Amino acid sequence: MSNSIAGAVLEGAAILRRAGIAEPQRDARTLLSHAIGRDQSYTITHRDDLLTKDEADSFRAFIARRAAREPLQYITGHQEFFKLDFEVTPDVLIPRPETELIVEAALELLKDVSAPSIADIGTGSGCIAISLLRELPRAHAIATDVSPAALRLAQKNAQRHGVSDRLSLVQSDCFSRVDPSEAFSLIASNPPYVADNELESLPPEVRDYEPHSALVCGPDGLAIIRRLLMDAAGFLCANGHFLFEIGFGQSENIRQLIDPETWDLLEIRHDLQDLPRTVVLKRSGFAG
Repeated sequence: MSNSIAGAVLEGAAILRRAGIAEPQRDARTLLSHAIGRDQSYTITHRDDLLTKDEADSFRAFIARRAAREPLQYITGHQEFFKLDFEVTPDVLIPRPETELIVEAALELLKDVSAPSIADIGTGSGCIAISLLRELPRAHAIATDVSPAALRLAQKNAQRHGVSDRLSLVQSDCFSRVDPSEAFSLIASNPPYVADNELESLPPEVRDYEPHSALVCGPDGLAIIRRLLMDAAGFLCANGHFLFEIGFGQSENIRQLIDPETWDLLEIRHDLQDLPRTVVLKRSGFAG
């Protein structure tokens, strides 16, 4: 492999292109930046600089991992979400742009709440709860996950972004270990929603590397969502809101699952591909 920055990027991109990577040049430059510990602008302005042997070896190893379809974010250990940089590991899902819809909708719903109380069910990296706490300086949140490793990572991200004093992390299967006396202003969740038989059809980056427990959930993918729809109202204050993400082709089934005596369906927001993605519910006055 070439010893110059520009040559290494070109050669790395060629390897990734042959491996079927969608954006080989972008990924190669990102991995080169990671290998030398510099931002991408440096790789452009110093294109003729020579790599050290250690830098070249690291870059070669990163390219091999990406060519094997390991997600770029697991190699670099980072992913941007809602203007913040989050540490990610294979213990959690990689935060995705469509999940930012939950944060956007929550901020709109909470704009007139002076000190909101928030629950993030299945927090993973903590991206939803932490983003909301950064935007709402008087808010407090509880974030749950069944995975101790995910909670440790969420704690690191909370400390990284200065909100750990307002975030309680609870190892819990949905609401099983949440204090039943809690009354949240808003509950958010990006639950698993892939049907069991759809796993093999997912891209290899997802199927082979991301945690299946955070992806797959029963024959129709809706097992956890059913539980949340049953339980969430009991943890909301009067007129509180429940927001959650859904997958492709699930919106009509979701509509059928919503009990109108418990929930008012305010909207199902579409993502940038115009797919129904974020369900926005309000606790009904009839909820117990």
